[in-house]
Amino acid sequence: MDKAQQAQALMVALGKGERAALARLIALFGPGVQRYAAQNLRQPQEAEDVAQEVFLRVWVQARRYDPARGAVSTWIYKIAVNLCIDRNRRGGLRRFLGLEAAPEVADDAPGPEEVTGARRRLARTRDALATLPDRQRQAIMLRAAGGLDTAEIAATMGISPGAVEQLLVRARAALRARTDLTEGDAQ
Repeated sequence: MDKAQQAQALMVALGKGERAALARLIALFGPGVQRYAAQNLRQPQEAEDVAQEVFLRVWVQARRYDPARGAVSTWIYKIAVNLCIDRNRRGGLRRFLGLEAAPEVADDAPGPEEVTGARRRLARTRDALATLPDRQRQAIMLRAAGGLDTAEIAATMGISPGAVEQLLVRARAALRARTDLTEGDAQ
């Protein structure tokens, strides 16, 4: 049984109220959902909370899931996309109003040269991701962090597979250009 069939069977069980099915769905999709959220939230430390909220909604709304409208992965990631958008909007307003403390600065203790280089590349990549248009960033993160294929991304974003391919091509080209340009500046 492949991942999609397994997910369908788990949703049927979940619709019948079987709690064990939720645990198996979390094991199947939880790590990808959390990685996706961490990369798309302005406050990455909120990713675990968002992932928990995603699966709480999956539990509560399991009977509303319609396999004719898309794969389980599509439905779960659509919930994640919407929660990330809502969380970022809410966080932006809270920061604007001064209701949140300034984000903590990460500890950059000196280490081996490779670790430092990797951190720089990661920072450049994150910076480059932040400059992408929202739809390109969503598509590339659903592919990279969520592990979704083109059809699943298309269903999640409500666009055609061809449009997804175009978003991915443009996003990759922009990321390559921005990280290559920054790398040249850093040397």
